[in-house]
Amino acid sequence: MVHDMPMANSPERADAKGAIYRLAAAAFGHPLPEFQHALEDGSFYAAFNDAWQQITGRQWPHTSASEDFTALEAGYIDAFVHGRSGKPRVPLLAGEYAHLLRGKTRSAFMLNVRAFYRHFGLQAATGDEGRAEEPDHLIDMLEFMAVLSHLEARALERGADPSGYRRAQRDFLHRYLLPLMDAICQGVAAESGLSLDAMLVRMAEDLPEWARQRLAELEALVGPYSDQRPSAAKRPRRGVEHNLWN
Repeated sequence: MVHDMPMANSPERADAKGAIYRLAAAAFGHPLPEFQHALEDGSFYAAFNDAWQQITGRQWPHTSASEDFTALEAGYIDAFVHGRSGKPRVPLLAGEYAHLLRGKTRSAFMLNVRAFYRHFGLQAATGDEGRAEEPDHLIDMLEFMAVLSHLEARALERGADPSGYRRAQRDFLHRYLLPLMDAICQGVAAESGLSLDAMLVRMAEDLPEWARQRLAELEALVGPYSDQRPSAAKRPRRGVEHNLWN
C-alpha cells in the first residue's frame, strides 16, 4: 500500500528522516535485553516502519525476531565484534575499511569526521560506560545525521533557511556515511553462516539505497556535491550545542 508522504520542505519529513537515522543507530548498537523485547512485541518495527512509510510511501518488510536475547547478542558479537580471530567479520568502523580511507591514515580520516561534529557543537562524551571515542563508528555517524535532520526540521518550523543543515547532510552522506553503509552491506552479503538477527540483515541491505535516495533528494534541494565546494564542516558556525554520545 502506498501512503501519502510529507512534502520535501516540511518539518514532518525531516523528523521522519531523523527517526530512521536514530532508530538505525539504536539497532546497530550492542544489544540490550530491552531491544530484544522491542523486537518481540513489534514496537521497534512499528516505530521504524512508521518513519519509513512517511519517507518512502511503502511499508518496510517485517522479519521475525531472534529466538531470544542470547541468540540476538551472539549473532551481533559474531558479526560486528569478534567473529573471526578476535576481529569483526563485518566492521562497523569506517577506519577498518582501507578503501574508505582513500590513502589517509585513520587518524587523519577521523579528524575530518570530527570536524563535522565540532562544527555543530557536538563532542564525544568522556567516560561513557568505558566506550572509547570512535567518531567513525556507524552509530555515531547515524546519530549525527539524526541531529542534522532535527536541526533542519526546527529551522523549517520557524521559517528559517535550512540549506546549511541540508548541505551538511549531503556532504556527510557522500563522504562518510553512505560509503560505510555500502561496505557493511557488502560485508554482510559476503559472509556465510552469519547468525545475525534478520531485522539487522534487512536493515544493512536496505539502508544504503534509502540513503542514496536521500542524497539525491538533498542534491535536488541544495545542489550537487562537489569536492571543490567548501564543506559545512569548514564554515564557522556558533550557538548549536549537543552532545552526540549522551
